[in-house]
Amino acid sequence: MLSGSMDSARDGVVVAGTVLIPMRFVWPYGGRSVYLSGSFTRWSELLQMSPVEGCPSVFQVIHSLAPGYHQYKFYVDGEWRHDEHQPYMSGEFGIVNTVLLATDPNFVPVLPPDIASGSNMDVDNEAFRRVVRLTDVSLSDVLPRISDVDLQMSRQRISAFLSMRTAYELLPESGKVVALDVDLPVKQAFHILHEQGIPVAPLWDFCKGQFVGVLSALDFILILREIGNHGSNLTEEELETHTVSAWKEGKFYLNRQNNGHRTAFSRPFIHAGPYENLKDVAMKILQNEVSTVPIVHSSSEDGSFPQLLHLASLSGILKCICRYFRHCSSSLPILQLPICAIPVGTWVPKIGESNRRPLAMLRPSAPLASALNLLVQAQVSSIPIVDDTDTLLDIYCRSDITALAKDRAYTHINLDGMTVHQALQLGQDSYDPYELRSQRCQMCLRSDSLHKVMERLANPGVRRIVIVEAGSKRVEGIVSLSDIFKFFLG
Repeated sequence: MLSGSMDSARDGVVVAGTVLIPMRFVWPYGGRSVYLSGSFTRWSELLQMSPVEGCPSVFQVIHSLAPGYHQYKFYVDGEWRHDEHQPYMSGEFGIVNTVLLATDPNFVPVLPPDIASGSNMDVDNEAFRRVVRLTDVSLSDVLPRISDVDLQMSRQRISAFLSMRTAYELLPESGKVVALDVDLPVKQAFHILHEQGIPVAPLWDFCKGQFVGVLSALDFILILREIGNHGSNLTEEELETHTVSAWKEGKFYLNRQNNGHRTAFSRPFIHAGPYENLKDVAMKILQNEVSTVPIVHSSSEDGSFPQLLHLASLSGILKCICRYFRHCSSSLPILQLPICAIPVGTWVPKIGESNRRPLAMLRPSAPLASALNLLVQAQVSSIPIVDDTDTLLDIYCRSDITALAKDRAYTHINLDGMTVHQALQLGQDSYDPYELRSQRCQMCLRSDSLHKVMERLANPGVRRIVIVEAGSKRVEGIVSLSDIFKFFLG
């Protein structure tokens, strides 16, 4: 089998050229040591295969092949084996698996006579002739899959649970909710957000006697970017003369210009009542692309004298789901599946999938301006900060921008001159000393269950879970709160 005199032309036909296609080979049947060999190595080299994280009985290796027809076989614990679930044939060198790769759909290879006739094929000839792409031989073939029935059942049970619960159940036994006057200067408003350690606050209009909107860390980001784009120096006086109300009006005007519309309508105040069901509250958050929805109650029919009770978020709703299904997970078997087997989140593109949207990641040396632009343009709440090998170091969140309010740092910084690392160092002192900084950067493995990912996302302040490779902490994907709810609620 390993003879160096074997004629490779007899083993397979390879199209001449320099194009190589990365191919993932998988042996899902266990073993202590597993190797791969084939016509692409002239049967003279054994390629070591590695066990898949979380699946010790599954081995894989990625090897680049030229377009054309190839034969291969596995060397498992000292014995030659083939995969009966992949195309294979009997030939001069025993039973071998086969693969046909083509980059051009019109490419028709010239097959050896014994293969073209199909006389020695142990599988259907049409199945053998199909073009095998990377997605045909992937880890999804060896991982548990979700049946349409299980998926529909899970969605129905989650939907039914949320429809029977109300926002009133989200209210804590004790706590505080901070609201800001709409006529407050922007400078003072963000100083309050920083001091209180909160990323968002409802806005109260005293003249109207009602809540009219929400001020968030995203507003601060937009203000810093807007002033920076116009080349002016950011001074304390500039923020002192602009009230929150004036900023909201200016933001409305900018949005109208950016969207190219001559006319536009201001966004209404998104809120919910204490007796609205949790499904409706979650849908309001998703559809309006906001992080929180204020829970407001008024005993008057005309809505006067409203009371601000709570700020509802997806994490609070998810905590209710986890608490309920924790003791009856058998009724929702999808929770036990590994997160990588579920179509949720954003993942690093696999080899050959260049059309997929890449993950938004930054190096510590990137300018703060790049981080702020990415938070806005990618419409994400946080960005993984990685080194040159894409190993996770930290995350930069929208709420981190409020750290610039500490000691009026925003009055003397250059967004292009300050790095993400410096911005993170600046914000370290703003965190509770008893709160580990690592809690900001929640991680999971691709083999962890959906339930475990949901439990971590339900923690206060956690918006996204970074999926990392075991050992190296190389970023493999990100799952956010909105990903989970979009998956369950469609």
